[in-house]
Amino acid sequence: MAFTEKNLFVLPPVVVAGRQLKRYHVTADPAGIEPEVEKAAYALLPELLPEPDGATPAAGFVVLHRGGDTGAYLNVYSWVWDNVLHFAGAAAGQPALDCPDLDPARFVRIEPGARNWIGCVWELAPLGHERAAWVRHMLAPDAPDLSGYVADALTTGTTGVCA
Repeated sequence: MAFTEKNLFVLPPVVVAGRQLKRYHVTADPAGIEPEVEKAAYALLPELLPEPDGATPAAGFVVLHRGGDTGAYLNVYSWVWDNVLHFAGAAAGQPALDCPDLDPARFVRIEPGARNWIGCVWELAPLGHERAAWVRHMLAPDAPDLSGYVADALTTGTTGVCA
């Protein structure tokens, strides 16, 4: 299987259930992800966020990926326990992941243990940046800078080819 680059769109952060979330969209379509797919994915976000632990600032990032077929995938990464990344995911339009049909706007949660996947090669593009941004703004300074972390995102472009 040959690797084909995909577009990476960086959208403004949102606050969901008190958690500040950066947003990344991945798609082959240069027009971006269909509004109905985005709306359906973000409607499920509150169910995919962990409870605040009381010590870690409520922040994280989401990667919404529109596959080349009928599939759409929502990966939700939340910072917990000071320096740990919590993952929860959902999918739509992909019967192989127990979706009820081919509708890319009908998301279902991927239950923990069913598939312990954290993302495909395109969805993982933001992970290295987000780790470095968390260290840079939250762990390394004398005082954590949550607004600095939330403002520090990749730029819109492509998911990038690793050397």
